[in-house]
Amino acid sequence: ALVLDVADLQAMAAALDRQGAFDIVVNSAGLARHGPALETAPEDFDAVMAVNLRAAYFLSAGAAKAMIGAGKSGSIIHISSQMAHVGGIDRAVYCASKHGLDGMVKAMAIEWGPHRIRINTVCPTFIRTPLTESTFADPERRSWIEAKIRLGRAGEVEDVMGAVLYLASDAAALVTGSALKVDGGWTAG
Repeated sequence: ALVLDVADLQAMAAALDRQGAFDIVVNSAGLARHGPALETAPEDFDAVMAVNLRAAYFLSAGAAKAMIGAGKSGSIIHISSQMAHVGGIDRAVYCASKHGLDGMVKAMAIEWGPHRIRINTVCPTFIRTPLTESTFADPERRSWIEAKIRLGRAGEVEDVMGAVLYLASDAAALVTGSALKVDGGWTAG
C-alpha cells in the first residue's frame, strides 16, 4: 500500500517511481467544495479539479506507465460519485470533476486495453462516514437523501468495498472503461 498526497504531483511521481508497477491501484482521494455555481471562487474550482481530476489523471498515467514498462496487466480503480451521472444543487464543480473523471477513464481504457490494463470507476451514493456525519445529522437532508435512494438507505463503506473488490478481482477480467454505480438506484430515476 502507498498512501500519499495526490495533489502533490512531484511527490506522487517520485513515490510511483520508487514503488514500481502495482497490480491494483485504488484512488479514493476526493474533495468537495459545495456552493452556488454563480458564487464559485476560482481557487475553489482549482482545488476540486486538482484532487478529483488532475491527480487522478497523473496517478493513472504513472501507474499505467509502470505496468506497461514491466509488461504487467493491472487494474486501476477510482472512486467517483453518482454525481458523475446526475446534477446536484450547489455541486456544479464537484459534478464537473466527477463527470470528467468518468470520461477520462473511458478514454484511458481504450488506450491501455491492448496492454491488459483495466481502469474503472466506482460511483457511490451518499456513504455514511465521519465526513458525512453532519449531513446525516440534519433530519431534512437525511430524509431527502433516503427518499432519492430507491433501496431506502444510505450507503455504508462496506458497500463501496464490495465494488472495489469486484473490480480488482479476476471476476471483472473483461470490465474496463466502466462506471459501477453503487447508489441504491438513485441514478435510475
